[in-house]
Amino acid sequence: MRFEVPGEDDAAGAAFLTQGRAVLEIFARQRGFVRGHLGRSADDPAKWLLSTEWEGVGAYRRALSAYDVRVEATDFLNRAVEEPTAFEVLERIGPDSGAVRGYSDRG
Repeated sequence: MRFEVPGEDDAAGAAFLTQGRAVLEIFARQRGFVRGHLGRSADDPAKWLLSTEWEGVGAYRRALSAYDVRVEATDFLNRAVEEPTAFEVLERIGPDSGAVRGYSDRG
C-alpha cells in the first residue's frame, strides 16, 4: 500500500511511522502473515510504502476483515492511495538460489 504523508516537518513522518509500526504488529498476529515492511521514499519523504507478504491472497483478505484489524488499523489503512493492493508472486529469485516460478490462483 502506498501512502502520501503531507507535512514539511519530521513530526508528521514520525507520527506516521509510529502508527505504521502498530499496524504491522496487528498484521503480524494474523494467520498467514509472513513478513511486513514500512518504508519511506529516499527521493520524496512524503511518499511511504507498507508492504506485507502473506501465505496467499486469501490470508491477506481474511486478515483485512479480522475484528482487531478493522478496529485498530482501519483509520491508518484508509489513508492509503486508492489502487490495487493484492498481488500474486509469479517469479522469485534470490542471491543464493535460482529463479522460482509461481502459479496463478486466478485459474
